[in-house]
Amino acid sequence: MTTLPLLQVQGLTMRFPAAAGTPPVAVLDGLDLEVAAGESVAIVGPSGSGKSTLLHLLAGLLRPTAGSVHLAGADLAQLSADGLAALRNRTLGFVFQEHHLLPQCTVLENVLVPTLAFPCDRAGALRSARELCERAGLGDRLGHRPAMLSGGERQRAAVVRALVLEPRLVLADEPTGSLDAGNAEAIGDLLAALGRERGAALLAVTHAPALARRLGRVLELRHGRLGPGTSA
Repeated sequence: MTTLPLLQVQGLTMRFPAAAGTPPVAVLDGLDLEVAAGESVAIVGPSGSGKSTLLHLLAGLLRPTAGSVHLAGADLAQLSADGLAALRNRTLGFVFQEHHLLPQCTVLENVLVPTLAFPCDRAGALRSARELCERAGLGDRLGHRPAMLSGGERQRAAVVRALVLEPRLVLADEPTGSLDAGNAEAIGDLLAALGRERGAALLAVTHAPALARRLGRVLELRHGRLGPGTSA
């Protein structure tokens, strides 16, 4: 019996409208990708190559011009807006380059935000949130608001928020891009370790060779398609 990939992308194409009288801008051009459960993948490539666009398509935040994205057996094109939201909440964790923490909420409240959208084991989620925060070095920051945290602490809270519901796939968009070298290394370690321990697949787009080296496979996005890359 063949095991299907957790994430399967075929012929993914994305074109954006251009100025009147000019052809659309092709960002992705027939891209194929498979990610197995528990696998970690880095996607590298020059600025403007479409890495962030790709992640937004994989999360169902954008609709492709052509091609298909299947996640955990679901065809994203066949899901309603509510169905996509439910799939993202239960199956995906997303780490943005900027933390996007709610300024009026504490660290613990921010981490628990994903538990508010749909019914879940709230007591279990609270235990998980506290445990993850402790692992991330935020155990003594649970009652602090984002303005009271360092940049590295804010990004660690964002990583914990993405993992609190134990997603099957974590998408990370330049998660260390705005951090200094020390904090970037700590976030890379945290993402790789917690994803591995919790059995989540990890797909990270990054310009940081140090982060790419931590992941099991490196792909490069050029001219709208993925090919073998290097973490050097």
